Amino acid sequence: MTDKVVVLVTCGSGEEAERIARALVEERLAACVNVTQPVRSLYRWQGKVCDEPEVLLSIKTSRPLFDRVRRAVEKLHSYEVPEVVCLPIIDGAPNYLNWLEGALRGEAEPAPAARPAKPRPVKPRATKRKK
Repeated sequence: MTDKVVVLVTCGSGEEAERIARALVEERLAACVNVTQPVRSLYRWQGKVCDEPEVLLSIKTSRPLFDRVRRAVEKLHSYEVPEVVCLPIIDGAPNYLNWLEGALRGEAEPAPAARPAKPRPVKPRATKRKK
């Protein structure tokens, strides 16, 4: 088991999600935040069943930083009761977990030449039709 976690947070708008994500990464409370939109959330609130579009944040951080992440989200979030759920990362790719740890500690990132190149899209070949 690692000390790394994924924290899930839903937001009411893309702007709010981006503001929270950027603050967490800039403050090194998160190594990475994925912003997924739209997600559809069904939930009960104040006696009614609600069905709303939301934006989901998947925050990669560590267990020792969770309380600080939670407090930052609660401070920046517009919801009265924001979702802040912490899930353990039991295991993962060693290179990714090492990068995550380094990003949280503020260690130097690999030089651009050392980063893997993004794969280029493969174009389908034109095929000749037989007559």
